[in-house]
Amino acid sequence: MFTQDMLPTVLRHEEIARYSDGVLYTLDRRKYPLRREYVALYSVEEVHTAIKEMVTQGGGPLELALKALLLARDGKRDLREASLILASSRPTNRTMANTLNVVLQRVEKGEALDDVISSILSEYDHAYDAMSEYGASLIKDGDGILTTCFAEHSFLLSVKKAYLAGKHVRVYVPETRPYLQGAKLTLPSLSEMGIESYLITDAMPAFFMQKGEVNIYMTASDAILPDGSVSNKIGTLENAICSKYYGIPYYPFSLKNSFNDDIRIEMRSPDEVLSVNGEYITDSSLNALYPAFDIIPPSLITGIVTKDGIL
Repeated sequence: MFTQDMLPTVLRHEEIARYSDGVLYTLDRRKYPLRREYVALYSVEEVHTAIKEMVTQGGGPLELALKALLLARDGKRDLREASLILASSRPTNRTMANTLNVVLQRVEKGEALDDVISSILSEYDHAYDAMSEYGASLIKDGDGILTTCFAEHSFLLSVKKAYLAGKHVRVYVPETRPYLQGAKLTLPSLSEMGIESYLITDAMPAFFMQKGEVNIYMTASDAILPDGSVSNKIGTLENAICSKYYGIPYYPFSLKNSFNDDIRIEMRSPDEVLSVNGEYITDSSLNALYPAFDIIPPSLITGIVTKDGIL
């Protein structure tokens, strides 16, 4: 089992969500790594807004939402109402909604909320540990690894375990416009973990594939559909298409409770494309589109890494 000190700063429990005396604190990933600042949240509605505004991303919203139930309980809020508000913050990724429902069911059966949350977080840690064992086994000595966005525990631990096993690896990290999760989260995390890694722009992956520098493509997944399609950060599809063309295997990581019968792609504000870090890069009156996620068909996926093995 991995320990918290194996993880980079942004993935440690106390950085993602720390509840104390009626206040929920979370590391502001929008400002990291240039500034290490925390946002204080006092209500379920404020947590919803923080998740919507990308204060935390990837797996962060799930842990923040779980701890927000403590905030709701101590504020005498109805937990089911609070869960609906929290789940609506990220409609594409259904893992949050599914997990919150599990919490409610267990509490309604008489378990203490604190114990349920602690148990679920422990279950996730064990799942990440198992998934990263399988992920590390897919990585060969000398591999160049491409990722997209911030694939969090499973991917980062896979790379770290491969490295600790004596495999020399390097990771190519697209910047991930418009929120730059690759530049702000993935690259600093890999560097903190001692992994050779390089920032590239979102338009560069095919170049490095063509040159033979990329041998494997690995990402997280926000949802898996029953037909084996994967939903993940916008940009994943084009990299998967290029991987298929160049004969490079693509492995997304998935927690089983993210399977979903249907999916609604979140369309975010055009301002997020017209600006970077709050500064407009063009005339703000111009048009822009921002579908936040791709759907990648199973024909482009080599295998899905789960805690129970590679599907």
